[in-house]
Amino acid sequence: MPKAGGVGNSYWITSLAPISAPAASGDAAAMASPRLLKGRISRVGDFYVVTTVTERRRELFRSGKLADVVVGELQLCAEEGALISLAWVVMPDHLHWLLQLQQSSLSRCMQAFKSRSARAINAVGASQGSVWQPGFYDHRLRDERDLDRQARYLIANPIRSGLVSDIDAYPYWGCRWISRAADL
Repeated sequence: MPKAGGVGNSYWITSLAPISAPAASGDAAAMASPRLLKGRISRVGDFYVVTTVTERRRELFRSGKLADVVVGELQLCAEEGALISLAWVVMPDHLHWLLQLQQSSLSRCMQAFKSRSARAINAVGASQGSVWQPGFYDHRLRDERDLDRQARYLIANPIRSGLVSDIDAYPYWGCRWISRAADL
């Protein structure tokens, strides 16, 4: 089981709900493609890896100021109790997020995050209109043992993409149990 820790966040793992058998989702939010909804199961207590991409893949988050806005909105979602944020990485044109759903549906949580972060980004004058592409990609973890593997894969994204050679040099990531490159 993961131990507590984290870069840039003060959240700690207290207890995680166990993964149970899947149940059908009644949530049919508007998506970029109906194919994104195929097989989507949205259930409180389940773990998800979510990816969302900026409109036209604009590299908005090369700006530290805008990446900080996204990080702040991730933390706000967790503080409001909609989810438990386990790991995340803000890339120049997309976001990867490992979370445990605590309220509502995954689609509603993502809609709230994307709407609020877009308004905040537009408010600092960096953009106008759409910030995110419609929809998002998700993967529901079926086994709690996958949490660590998924977090490590997600956090290593800036290295694999060539942004940095050492994750300690990349400021826009966080994980509850990985706090530096030596932990990878």
